[in-house]
Amino acid sequence: MLFNSTSFLIFLPIVFILYWFVTNRSLKAQNCLLLLASYYFYSCWDWRFLFLLAFSTALDFFTGLKIYEAKNIRWKKIWLAISVGINLGFLGFFKYYNFFVESFADFIQVFGFRPNITTLNIVLPVGISFYTFHGLSYVIDIYYDRIKPTTNWVQYSLFVSFFPLLVAGPIERATHLLPQVERPRVFKYHQAVDGLKQFLWGLIKKVVIADNCAEYANQIFNNSDQYSGGVLVWGAILFAFQIYGDFAGYTDMALGTARLFGFELLKNFNYPYFSRNIAEFWKRWHISLSSWFRDYLYIPLGGSRKGLWMTVRNTFIIFLVSGFWHGANWTFVVWGGLNALFIMPSVIWKSKNKSTITVAEGRLLPSLKETGQLLLTFALATFAWIFFRAESLSHAFDYIGRIFLLESDYNPFHYAELKGSKLCLLLLIPFILVEWLGRENNYAIETLGFRWPRVLRWVLYALCLFIVGMYMHTGGTEFIYFQF
Repeated sequence: MLFNSTSFLIFLPIVFILYWFVTNRSLKAQNCLLLLASYYFYSCWDWRFLFLLAFSTALDFFTGLKIYEAKNIRWKKIWLAISVGINLGFLGFFKYYNFFVESFADFIQVFGFRPNITTLNIVLPVGISFYTFHGLSYVIDIYYDRIKPTTNWVQYSLFVSFFPLLVAGPIERATHLLPQVERPRVFKYHQAVDGLKQFLWGLIKKVVIADNCAEYANQIFNNSDQYSGGVLVWGAILFAFQIYGDFAGYTDMALGTARLFGFELLKNFNYPYFSRNIAEFWKRWHISLSSWFRDYLYIPLGGSRKGLWMTVRNTFIIFLVSGFWHGANWTFVVWGGLNALFIMPSVIWKSKNKSTITVAEGRLLPSLKETGQLLLTFALATFAWIFFRAESLSHAFDYIGRIFLLESDYNPFHYAELKGSKLCLLLLIPFILVEWLGRENNYAIETLGFRWPRVLRWVLYALCLFIVGMYMHTGGTEFIYFQF
């Protein structure tokens, strides 16, 4: 079930009404309702994988209790190893089995062997990377005595499988979400209205920006050998906005939906394309994943506490692992490595961290220096996105090589099949403007029209819905991060 589908627009009001008007007197009933709704939501993709979700949930619930009850560190380590091993084992099998088999075969062919390999037609369960990381953070936090395990099966299951975040995050921590599951929620009108506004802005990001950019980004990437360098640059820019609109749009819809039920999820995007360097970019892009790798991989490896070279090593490790987390393809590993290279100046020279300071805070326009930093950071991020989008390394290198060919026609609008991409440019200009003006808010239109008369505010919302209806692709389109 997609957030941008008719079925979800039927599903959501039904759950909302039952939640606040039927089960509102019982926390247990509300949690049971949300858990059943979440399982139904997930089953709309493939009901068979509900068993995998339920097993993963039971595994971490049980091992969490065993870790807490263990009498000595040895048994704590054993139960932690069981949870981590099985979770990563399932993730590795479903996501990486064919990749490892094919990579091994390619490697030994270098030495003259011709293996008869067998790959499997494996269906990747939607959201497995996200709910696996939910469970792992829970048991690891128990192991390090950061939290105590819950003994309530329904509450823990809801923490893992709450439907707004189930299939594409954000990756929640038990320290943040589980207490919200455990305490009664009270309906707050302003929270619900704010949630609807954030959902609407996320919907615009997805169906107006991402889906329209995707149409021409796909055309250019899938036929890159037919276009000149200028067209390929345009294709890379379109993909940069496609993946941002797609994933940040999903996050806005997830956070907005959660607010309708009285939950506050972790902020996952903070205007990443308004960053002054790649280090800041990664403090603002997919924040929940970046912080997860920081807390559960980078810091345990030693972080930046053991000298420069260990800091460099650990930085490369988390970016390479992050790239591999995104998919079973060497293109993702190279993408992660490129971002590690781009972040090295900040690591080596220990640049002042500006990630929590909004660019041009309190000012309408950035300085010339800030403008240059913003453009350079966007260019580096967009260059790396080429590897993220390419089908293979050879495709990525060929794409980049063609960008630097001296060809006469650099205008993408000269091609008949790309003339329609002018619409993307016309949509991106006001979109970037609204994001820039709202960059100090949690989401761009949070305070837009806040002091307007009610009639004008409703006109604004009606206009947003009209734009969505005008540019929405019929039937809805899937989100990019569902494959991760």
